[in-house]
Amino acid sequence: MSIYKKYIGDLFVTLRFYVAMGACVLAYIISFFYTPLYAFVNIGFTILCLLVLADYLFLFVFFKPPSAQRRVGDRLSNGEVNNVTISIANKMPFVIKINITDELPEQLQERNMNIKKILLPKKNVEISYSIKPVQRGAYHFGDIIILFQSLLGFLQKRETVAAAETVRVYPSFINLGKYQLMAQATTNEQGNKRMRKIGQSMEFEQIKDYVGGDDIRTINWKATARKGTLMVNNYTDEKSQQVYCIVDKGRLMKMPFYEMSLLDYAINATLALTNICLQKQDKIGLISFSNKMGSVIAADRKPIQRENIMQVLYKENTGFLESDYEMLYMQVRNKIKQRSLLILFTNFESLNGLQRQVNYLRSIAKHHLLLVVFFENTELTKLSGAQAHNVEDVYVKTIADKLAYEKRMVVKELQKYGILSVLSAPQNLTVNTINKYLELKAKQVL
Repeated sequence: MSIYKKYIGDLFVTLRFYVAMGACVLAYIISFFYTPLYAFVNIGFTILCLLVLADYLFLFVFFKPPSAQRRVGDRLSNGEVNNVTISIANKMPFVIKINITDELPEQLQERNMNIKKILLPKKNVEISYSIKPVQRGAYHFGDIIILFQSLLGFLQKRETVAAAETVRVYPSFINLGKYQLMAQATTNEQGNKRMRKIGQSMEFEQIKDYVGGDDIRTINWKATARKGTLMVNNYTDEKSQQVYCIVDKGRLMKMPFYEMSLLDYAINATLALTNICLQKQDKIGLISFSNKMGSVIAADRKPIQRENIMQVLYKENTGFLESDYEMLYMQVRNKIKQRSLLILFTNFESLNGLQRQVNYLRSIAKHHLLLVVFFENTELTKLSGAQAHNVEDVYVKTIADKLAYEKRMVVKELQKYGILSVLSAPQNLTVNTINKYLELKAKQVL
């Protein structure tokens, strides 16, 4: 380290220094007109210089700078509030004032990160603050810059603590536990009634005595003959159903909402739904596509599946071209042989946009249970509900009403062909998708 850097380069003066020097200048001006005051002004200025010199020696010669360490998780959750902690240790037997600037990642666009603190002698303190990333990817934290001063407060010294590190921001995983509790609460509210339906999509549980109301088609005649009373087969929900989340990465998913793209909302919902499906012991898989095929993860119910899906979703990005639904249909027919629940996260801004793709969706729905999840344009809802004060407002309100109506017509069009759909505001997408999955699970429509 150069002498300049060590003794001058990190030196800064405070507002208190400028005020004191300004007072001395004013006193010298007054003493010019009132001579007896001149001697006292000289004494005051000399004392000020001695105090500044003592402050400098304390900070640059005798002072042991505080140590600092940043604690941040190995991974951050996209779209959620993440906590960061900085530990500061005062090594001196004196009270010091510090001003901390943490070099935050450029993606956060935070330029006013400034924390002021008073450190007691020989004490450690932890400072916490929150960040909310809205993009997936690698976030580079820089050094921790500390400006500290003594109680005299005329000078400040800068101490740069090397703390550069890179943290990855993954799809939202902080609230996965909350969604698990929601799924458990939904299950508990449904009770323990076993639903029966015709077909082989139910798993055998036990043989029990026949009671009034049991389906006579489930009578086990061999067990009845052995025991002499009517016995019926009892079934429980099938636990190995296949669920595939299909994520559209086309240009319509690039639309922003509260600083996050629609693709990010779809990815967060996919990860939360993955956790719920694994909890329900269903097999979960993933397909992403745009104008060309993206990632494909075969359905599985191993616990590692969530981590596999998270690692793939971390890298997904939107494109600028329209998505190819014909290619999606061919890939679904080729990759998914067993009838499955397909949850398609996409977006249709108009009825014409749906009609260009509806034939492919109908073809997919012939072989699988298809659920189309797309987004409500909340800005249009606000415009359509606003008051019109002039002719221009009337035009805007009319157009907003028309576009919002077309969104509802998309739902009707899908229903006409027997395709399930969820129209959701982006901020409610995860909850609405999970609720729809639990509803289909309870009805056993697959």
